[in-house]
Amino acid sequence: MSRIKAVYRGRGIRTPGKGVYQEGQRSDWLTQLTEPGMRQRTGWLYEELDHLRGLRKQVRAAMLAESRKHEPVGWLRTIPQIGPLRASEVVAIMGTPYRFRTNRQLWCYSGLGVVTHSSAEYELEAGRVVRRSKPVSTRGLNENCNRRLKYIFISAATAGGATHPYGWYLETLRTKGIRPEMARLTLARKIATLTLTLWKRGETFDPKKLNWMTA
Repeated sequence: MSRIKAVYRGRGIRTPGKGVYQEGQRSDWLTQLTEPGMRQRTGWLYEELDHLRGLRKQVRAAMLAESRKHEPVGWLRTIPQIGPLRASEVVAIMGTPYRFRTNRQLWCYSGLGVVTHSSAEYELEAGRVVRRSKPVSTRGLNENCNRRLKYIFISAATAGGATHPYGWYLETLRTKGIRPEMARLTLARKIATLTLTLWKRGETFDPKKLNWMTA
């Protein structure tokens, strides 16, 4: 799907929404491509997409059927915005929650840990190399991580930002002056922490026990 949109965007053709993938609209989209070779290539991409869509349904059904054999999936799928698919992926990726002694270790593994990068720690002063008193530094998320797990928690935080029970928590963070992207990161960490805690305890999600005061 990304490759199909890339063809059009590379030629300055906007592709908002999902209309570019619909079978009834494909001929209209293809006529906007002036090169015959590119139209043929895009047509093959559409054929590939049709085949993969059917295969994707089969794979998803098989994954869900297998996940029902694992009790932790039942606990994790009760977490809002985790659901059966994300719960299945989390259990398959992590294997066991005891790999992580603390929630911060899971944050780093999931790409939710904030790291600081510094540069230009030294400068020339009167012909001598001296260390800066305040070196230039930048902050960002750690890149050495499991990117699939990062996508799961970030997407869950993004989708749950406007729904109960995460909406109120996210809005509270924003009213405190926290930037929207940092508030979403905090919520993603919260969901990761819930995942680790409930899996270790063998419990289902209970909003009454939720302590929003912890990060």
